[in-house]
Amino acid sequence: MAFFEIDAGQLYYEAQGSGDPPLLFVHGLACAHEDWRYQIEHFAPSHRVIAMDQRGHGQSKGHRSGFDINRLGADVAALIVHLELPAVVLIGHSMGCRVALEYARIAPAGVAGLVLIDGSRVAAPSADIARRQTLRAIQDSGYDAFFEHLFTEMFTASSNAETRQAIVARAGRLPQMVGLELVPQMFAWDSEYATRALSSVKVPLEVLQSTHMNAKRERVSMRPGDRTPWLDLVTECVPDAEVEIVPGVGHFTMIEAADEVNRHIETMLAHCTADRAAR
Repeated sequence: MAFFEIDAGQLYYEAQGSGDPPLLFVHGLACAHEDWRYQIEHFAPSHRVIAMDQRGHGQSKGHRSGFDINRLGADVAALIVHLELPAVVLIGHSMGCRVALEYARIAPAGVAGLVLIDGSRVAAPSADIARRQTLRAIQDSGYDAFFEHLFTEMFTASSNAETRQAIVARAGRLPQMVGLELVPQMFAWDSEYATRALSSVKVPLEVLQSTHMNAKRERVSMRPGDRTPWLDLVTECVPDAEVEIVPGVGHFTMIEAADEVNRHIETMLAHCTADRAAR
């Protein structure tokens, strides 16, 4: 465990193992590095694995600003430079998919492959409209109620109750200073950068999807063959992307279907090895 100083604050990260390509895990909104425990345990014997707490989250501390996807992507870039890593396989979950794509957009040579787990895109006609609409929705619901509802819906009836309670409780501890800036900025990034970030991807891309938001803005589990606007955007921008539905689980696919996620990361590593050999 270690801290990396940046922008008058400290980013917490854990690094284990050795072996290339390194795997760098990027958690979602109001989450933390421990969400990747099953992946770290699985891959540390054969690869260098790094899991970080993004600014404003987990054990990272000291930051008072910069809670937006562009800055979070730059934080990933700075950590990779700090650790002197070769091109990494980036694995992002939820908001972490945006952060991974942002890093790939600004530092394409630093990416060997991308795995995006239960991502989404919530866009508006402009970034400014997205910010204003999202902030209004949070204020109308009330900050605590907004996050409780958002995270409670991320689980199914069959989800582990202890896991659900712990994750919902953790989300409720996200400081308002962070959430009130980050959530509107997250959807602003969707409006301004998501399409161009996906269109710039030139490395193997694996997309695992287990849930989506339906027309009533309810999160529901997906079934094989289901399509969503997010998946349509992915395949439009990256025709060679591998898209897999992971049915029967909630939003935290890497926890609820850890073996399946690990299997797909192994497939990604094989793609990266073949891609590197072809060059």
